[in-house]
Amino acid sequence: MSIRKAMNRRNYLKAMAAVLPAVPAARVAKAAALPIQLHCDLYLDPKREKEMLDNYRNIFRPAIKQQPGFVAVTLLKMRQEAQGKGPEGCPYRLIISFETEEQRKKWVSTPTHRKAWPTVENTLLGPKYIALLYDPVA
Repeated sequence: MSIRKAMNRRNYLKAMAAVLPAVPAARVAKAAALPIQLHCDLYLDPKREKEMLDNYRNIFRPAIKQQPGFVAVTLLKMRQEAQGKGPEGCPYRLIISFETEEQRKKWVSTPTHRKAWPTVENTLLGPKYIALLYDPVA
């Protein structure tokens, strides 16, 4: 093998050795960057469905979108139980995503949240909602 080929191979191996330890760290950083999700099954008063939808669209959603760390908000309406039994009286699921749980908690403590959330919550019945916090799995 020529000296030039040996040097190129050596430089290549050094470069690879420098990059390989960074790969797991990059994966960890990517996993940490995935947003948290809060899933809320809503016990809706059927007579107040239109009011809840209007308040979600016109008050709650615009307010949450302005918050630091906000990623997404989605309101789902159950179409059917594909397998198993869904929560009785919970036709809607609210999914909120923030970059971190700390940012979500800060949003909950704001005057804006204290004003916007009750416009949705006041249309709910009984236990009102079930809230489950999920962490992403990379």
